[in-house]
Amino acid sequence: MTREEQKEERRKAILMTALTLFVEKGYHETKVADIAAAVPMSTGLMFHYFKSKEELLMALVVMGKEFTGATAPVEGIPADIFLKGMLDELFLYAKKDAYVANMFVLMAQARRAGMPEDVRKLANSVEAIDNTAKIIKNGQKAGIFRKGDPKLLALCFWSAFQGIMEEMTMDRALDTPDSEWLMAILRP
Repeated sequence: MTREEQKEERRKAILMTALTLFVEKGYHETKVADIAAAVPMSTGLMFHYFKSKEELLMALVVMGKEFTGATAPVEGIPADIFLKGMLDELFLYAKKDAYVANMFVLMAQARRAGMPEDVRKLANSVEAIDNTAKIIKNGQKAGIFRKGDPKLLALCFWSAFQGIMEEMTMDRALDTPDSEWLMAILRP
C-alpha cells in the first residue's frame, strides 16, 4: 500500500469512527481525544487530518449530502418502482453496514439548533424531501399514489424511514421492514 493509500485509509477510519461516536454519544459529548483513541492514533496526529472536530463533522455532513443525491427523480422510471427500489437498496445497505443508519441519524442531528451554523446550514440544504415530493407528485398524476400534499407525504415517508434508521443504530440485530410497509404510506 502506498503512503497516499495509507493516508486515505486513515482518513476514512477517522471519519467512520467519528460518525459512530457522534451518533452514539452526540457531537457535543464526543471529544477529539475519544475519536483519536478509538481509531487508534494520537490526538496530535488526528489534527494532521482534520484541524478541528467541527471540520470533521462538516466532512461527514458533506458525505451525507452527497449520499442523498440518490433521491432525485429519474426520468422514465415509474414513481412507485423508483421509491421502492431506493428503499430496498437503502435497507439492504443499512443491514450490511452501520454507516447507512448512522449517516441518516447524524444528518438529522446536524440540522438541529446548537450545531455549528455552517454545518447546520449544509445539512438543511439536503433536498430529499423536495426530490421525493416531485416523485410523489408524478405518482399522483399517474394514479399510483394517494391524493394530498406531496411535500407532506414525502415528509411522512422519510420520517418513517428515519425512525427505522434511528432504531437500527440502537439495535444492530433489528431486521429491516418490508419496503412495502413504507410504500403503503403513499398508496391510495
